[in-house]
Amino acid sequence: MRFDIVPGAVFPDYELPDHTAKRRKLSELQGQDPMVLVLGRGGFCPKDRRQSEGLVQLHRELEVGYCRLVTITTDNVTQTNEYRTGVGAHWPFLSDPGRKVQKDLDIAEYTDSLHNPMIPHTIVLEPGLVIYKIYMGYWFFGRATMEELRQDLRVVIKKCRPDWDITTPELKAAWEQGKKELFYPYGKTFAQTLREGGDGIDGRSA
Repeated sequence: MRFDIVPGAVFPDYELPDHTAKRRKLSELQGQDPMVLVLGRGGFCPKDRRQSEGLVQLHRELEVGYCRLVTITTDNVTQTNEYRTGVGAHWPFLSDPGRKVQKDLDIAEYTDSLHNPMIPHTIVLEPGLVIYKIYMGYWFFGRATMEELRQDLRVVIKKCRPDWDITTPELKAAWEQGKKELFYPYGKTFAQTLREGGDGIDGRSA
């Protein structure tokens, strides 16, 4: 992994085609929420598929917890869509057959000359693409478990949500004073938030 991709740094805002061939930027998919970013080998890899099957269940929690999930592989768009459909996923999968991310981050899996994939990584991002934690998953048990991701997201959400603990007297007073900008979705209605999120909310196409 490139030397400057470390906790506290801002992750590159890559723009790639998604599973529908629509070009998407990571910042657009993240919005104002925490995000889990999976850099994988692709649909050919049984380890990637097993990780994605676990993430299918976690994604249901991410949706209600206002967190995002994105997968990037070196598969082409057709393979990306088949991989996503095959594991029953409903979040955005991005396609990088040109290996833009692999080359830029210096994560070519040099032990596999046949597929030339990325070394798998799972990255937990705070809002603004700020890196909170990086897991390297060349071996399957190096990958984040679903419980580790839950714990990571709890820490990130405590940091980025001013209304994490609405039991405090200060927040209750702010609500009574009409300071709704201190409460999620921070000055917007939920309808506005959903409209702005588009298919980035759950990965389904409009």
